[in-house]
Amino acid sequence: MAENIKVAENTVPMLEVKSLSIQFGGLHAVDGLNMKIRKGQLYGLIGPNGAGKTTVFNMLTGVYKPTSGVIMLDGENITGKPAIVINRAGIARTFQNIRLFKNMSVLDNVKAGLHNHTKYTAIEGVLRLPRYFKEEKRTTEKAMELLKVFELDGEAEHLAANLPYGKQRKLEIARALATDPKLLLLDEPAAGMNPNETAELMQTIHFVRDSFDMTILLIEHDMKLVSGICEELTVLNFGQELAQGETSAVLNDPKVITAYLGE
Repeated sequence: MAENIKVAENTVPMLEVKSLSIQFGGLHAVDGLNMKIRKGQLYGLIGPNGAGKTTVFNMLTGVYKPTSGVIMLDGENITGKPAIVINRAGIARTFQNIRLFKNMSVLDNVKAGLHNHTKYTAIEGVLRLPRYFKEEKRTTEKAMELLKVFELDGEAEHLAANLPYGKQRKLEIARALATDPKLLLLDEPAAGMNPNETAELMQTIHFVRDSFDMTILLIEHDMKLVSGICEELTVLNFGQELAQGETSAVLNDPKVITAYLGE
């Protein structure tokens, strides 16, 4: 019986989106999207500019409340819940335009991501009571562990703004992982990168998936990166699903080539 239960649990998708839609006035920004992502999968969401990709991310993270449809995270219905609740349930994201605390240290950026896990009260923090110092020590150690994973521990005291672009992207991913997510959303992680940085990023994404047992959904326009790491894709066009399935099949779909690649 226990084995049967374990098998059943493993069949639960990490993310399942059912008939997800959102309207802004009379505009259907996303219309009836269905998507299922397995645990541990590297999944891509692609499409032309304005296709609705970032709108999907905003619904998944609670920035926007869907007009209709259902979002299930690891079997839990998170549809329309506030962003902080969804983050605590296990979704973290990065942004196309890196959103670090540029005037804070590299270490403090990661510590900010650990705020969900601090165990001292506001009063204990203000009065600097023993539990405050104990928790600060614990979060500093945890943040340093994450920085070491990304080879940023040597720059822990540097300002985030002074890091090279590729390292800023790594820091943003490290900060997202500090929230202890089940699902990591990467919004155009290769934006602004040169080919060498993109190649290193591909290695980093694979490393994060394998080392943290992470499920990853990414939006990306760099087709070399998409074809190199994504196992399956969903293609959006004008807010609707254009194609879905195994990466190479989708990228060779004539509808995708016409609508997205412009060939």
